[in-house]
This record gives sequence, C-alpha cells and structure tokens, in this order.
Amino acid sequence: MLQLTGVSRSYGDREVLHPVDLELAAGECVALLGHNGSGKSTLLRVAAGRDLPTTGTVRFDGLAMNENDPRIRARVAVVGDTVACYPDLTVREHLLLVAVAHGVADAADWVAQVLENRSLTERADALPSALSSGQMQALLLACALVRPRDLLLLDEPEQRLDPEARRRLAELLTAELADGVAVLLVTHHTDLAREVADRVVVLEEGRIVRQGAPAAVLDAPAGAR
Repeated sequence: MLQLTGVSRSYGDREVLHPVDLELAAGECVALLGHNGSGKSTLLRVAAGRDLPTTGTVRFDGLAMNENDPRIRARVAVVGDTVACYPDLTVREHLLLVAVAHGVADAADWVAQVLENRSLTERADALPSALSSGQMQALLLACALVRPRDLLLLDEPEQRLDPEARRRLAELLTAELADGVAVLLVTHHTDLAREVADRVVVLEEGRIVRQGAPAAVLDAPAGAR
C-alpha cells in the first residue's frame, strides 16, 4: 500500500532524515517512535507527500506519492501536526464540507455518527475558536474519519486527549485496521503503540535504530533499546 525506498530529507546542509526503507501493507499499522527531533514527523510528512524527499521515492499503491493527485487525495487521509480550520464554519459544517467534497453518500447521517463517535455531538454547532484543545484534536480526527480512506497517516493523534479519549482512539484504530485500512502512526504513547501497532520503528537523529514487533522493541532491556 505504501512504499518508501531510500527516502531522505535535508534542509540546506542538515540531513534530518537519513535514507529510510519502509513498507506498509493494507490492514497493517506501523508506529514511529522516538524523541522530539528524531525525524518521526519529517518521515510522516514525506510519506504523505507534503514534503518532497531529497533522495529516494515514495509510492502509494503503485502511484508516485503526490498529495495533489486526485487519485491519491481520494484514498489518503492525514491528521498532521498543525491545526487547519475555517474560523467561520462550525464543527458540523467542517465535517459536512469534507464528506460532500469526497462524494460520501448520506453525508449528514454519516457526519452525525462520527460526531457521536468522537464525543462531539454537543459541540456540533460550535466554532473552532470555542473548542478546547482536546475537542479540536477530536475534530481533526473526525475530519479524517468522515471521508473514504485506504491509508491513514497520523501525527501524534493522542496529544491533548484525556485517558478515555485515548481509549476510544485505540478502539477506532483497531476497527480501521480490521477494515483493511493501512495506518502509519507517529506517537510518544507507548501503550497506544503496544495496543494497535503490528510493527514499531524507533528513530534517533534521523536514523532507524530499531524495529520489530511492539513487545520485542518496547520490552527490550534498556541497553538494547
């Protein structure tokens, strides 16, 4: 579903992501872990086509990854590390806009279901400026879930969520994987990685230093980690 081959990213003379190979199959979740500045978000942005790799290639289902390609936009949903909302649209209107733009049938009913699943029903008519940070994060997730998707790219989706919301997030990702959606997840939350990931990839200073099954990576002795 997603294939990164020899992908690196430099800014000027600084190489923030050294050459990486990574594959992701349908129904598989790969979690990217590492300290701040380790290259996780850079790798995700390159995978999403939002940053062009300095070297290497990114392909989605055989297509060169380009977020402006309508064939890719119709199948790839991204929740990034920045908040992008229309200040004059309510929560419900944001979701309806995304659903209608992607040709979702029975958009109003589907939006109502996603609002309930993300615990946003009572805030459906609120503007983004009136939302708490956790509610804003729930809205960003809802925007990805209200549209068709075969690949879900998530940059720290657990941030600003309370424990109950994180539990619902884990349930949501488990359901996505069961439906055959591929998930690439940047997270600092090792419990979330344990619960939903098939593989964990640990980055340090822009390099992959360890990868494997969550238990093998996260339960390794401190020296091995």
